[in-house]
Amino acid sequence: MNAHQLDATVVVPNYNGRRILEACLRSLTEQSHQPAEIILVDNGSHDDSVVFARTNFPDVRLIAYDRNAGFAAAVNAGIRASHSPIIVTLNNDAIAEPGWLDWLLAPFATDQRIGMVASKMLFVEPQGIINSAGICIDRLGIAWDRLGGEPDTNDERVVDVFGACAGAAAYRRTLLDDIGLFDEDFFAYLEDADLAWRAQLAGWRAVYAPMARVTHWHSATSVEGSPFKSHLLGRNKVWLIAKNYPQPQLWHYLPLIVAYDEAAVLYALLKYRDLHALRGRIEGLRNLRCALAKRKRVQATRCVPAESVVARLEPVVSPRTVTRRYAHLKPGVNMHSP
Repeated sequence: MNAHQLDATVVVPNYNGRRILEACLRSLTEQSHQPAEIILVDNGSHDDSVVFARTNFPDVRLIAYDRNAGFAAAVNAGIRASHSPIIVTLNNDAIAEPGWLDWLLAPFATDQRIGMVASKMLFVEPQGIINSAGICIDRLGIAWDRLGGEPDTNDERVVDVFGACAGAAAYRRTLLDDIGLFDEDFFAYLEDADLAWRAQLAGWRAVYAPMARVTHWHSATSVEGSPFKSHLLGRNKVWLIAKNYPQPQLWHYLPLIVAYDEAAVLYALLKYRDLHALRGRIEGLRNLRCALAKRKRVQATRCVPAESVVARLEPVVSPRTVTRRYAHLKPGVNMHSP
């Protein structure tokens, strides 16, 4: 089976994205491989996103919430409403090149154990700089965008990665049937890292398709470095580790994980007077019981040796190296979006 024989539904979550929505949806209607369906899931927008989509893109199926249910819930609603064997997710602030879907679907035809495919996401500004080429997670449970901030080298080779950034990714439905959908308790951020980790534990492959290219206005819906984002990242990191880190390796790395998080919270307090990273972690710990209940289900279905999964996590590096991973992301970056 080749990519042209694969039906794919594209799910676009949206929240107050009217100013960027047209370019995103237009890029999908101009794909060389037309999706079986485009589903726009609106998260209770207060702008005229819904009216605009209905008027200008009548063929796009619309699911409208009356509130902001979060990225994970919006994508899950689109997945449940679709029937295609492949589900594609695309941020409303991303613009797909015409051949994107063709290249994104192609790896699925090569191996039934490929459960997800990551796109090459490039920043709109500065041009030629990679935003994401898949997801990395290190042994402290820190997740980041693979090759983020690196110049685009126009590589063409499909390679295995830990996971895919859900801002522009494709998922096999049988993967989602196997491990479940995005965790809606995360609301937003790290839900794709959680899904990737669960997929690895269940023995699925994730690959990066560098010719599947999109440009991305990073954090156009929520500001980079905002208190909202800082809180959710802190909280969700606690749950990410609690759900997915296998034993006994978790106990080996836990002292380092705690030490790093203490340092990260202290850094945010001293440099930015930011309490949100701390508050997020406190909320994560207060609701740890729910995450641990989910852990039982996740670990019970693990079919890969723990040491094999941990070997795919990136090695521990210095805090300075960790901060350099995010140096290309400037606070308030979305203020430059259209």
